[in-house]
Amino acid sequence: MEADKLVKLAIVVPCYNEEEVLPETVSRLTRFVDDLKSKGKAAEDSAIYFVDDGRQDSTWSLIQGFADKHDAVKGVKLSRNRGHQNALLAGLHVAKGDAIISIDADLQDDIQVMETMVDRFVEGNDVVYGVRSSREKDSFFKRSTAQLYYKVLHAFGVEVVFDHADYRLLSRRALNDLKSYSEVNFFLRGVVPTLGYKSCKVTYARQERFAGESKYPLRKMLALALDGITSFSAVPLKMIAALGVIMFLVSLGISIWAVGAKLFSDGVVPGWTSSVLPMYLLGGIQLLSLGVVGEYVAKIYMETKRRPRYFIEEEI
Repeated sequence: MEADKLVKLAIVVPCYNEEEVLPETVSRLTRFVDDLKSKGKAAEDSAIYFVDDGRQDSTWSLIQGFADKHDAVKGVKLSRNRGHQNALLAGLHVAKGDAIISIDADLQDDIQVMETMVDRFVEGNDVVYGVRSSREKDSFFKRSTAQLYYKVLHAFGVEVVFDHADYRLLSRRALNDLKSYSEVNFFLRGVVPTLGYKSCKVTYARQERFAGESKYPLRKMLALALDGITSFSAVPLKMIAALGVIMFLVSLGISIWAVGAKLFSDGVVPGWTSSVLPMYLLGGIQLLSLGVVGEYVAKIYMETKRRPRYFIEEEI
């Protein structure tokens, strides 16, 4: 990035039923962009892209209204709900700029940190990760499960940035290369680190949600965690193979023990140990193994269809 060139900044904000928080989000982001322009850090044609991910409220009409009032506000309307990752990806694909920052609409991520992200970009970083400095405001359950989630991903060989969600800056070069990833099951937190470009982290204190309800309940969080593992790691399949070997050895040991008990002991109920115990044990393992294999097969099934990740119904 040339030192004397103003950064054309694009901010991408995926929105799903965000009518309660959207007015405040637009207000803060437009003020922030205007402030960067006044400081000479952002070009005049910098913009904010709000992506309507199949709303069930007045989110899109609000985006239309704000776009009429603010030149910097742009709108992207998806034809239906495609999920957070696909909505974010749609915004990244549409956004025009030298540096593109993604941020959620709930105002939990510190907006002011984006200025530091832009500074790091000017210094030569193609990827700048926004990383939470602490999880003190999370409940014990959420904090514990989040820490376990990152540890499990690392144990399975998935390259992710600890305590980083989808608050990041991407250079135009990094984003163009990101577009070459064509898989349907897209997990941005795992894909971006594989780009390999120069990167850095900026830390911030995450706030409580400004208004409305979280769009990531436990069910969606678990689904995202599962996507992260099965999209980037074959370790679960290898674990099944290893478990099969272990169970073969255990079954062999039980069989030897059962034969010995039959030959040298009179107090053993005939057939119970050698049939019932292995039946329950192996049955449970087989069901678990089928479930894991089935998850991978389902992903292969979706990938072979090569269906588009989203359709854009309207742009402002």
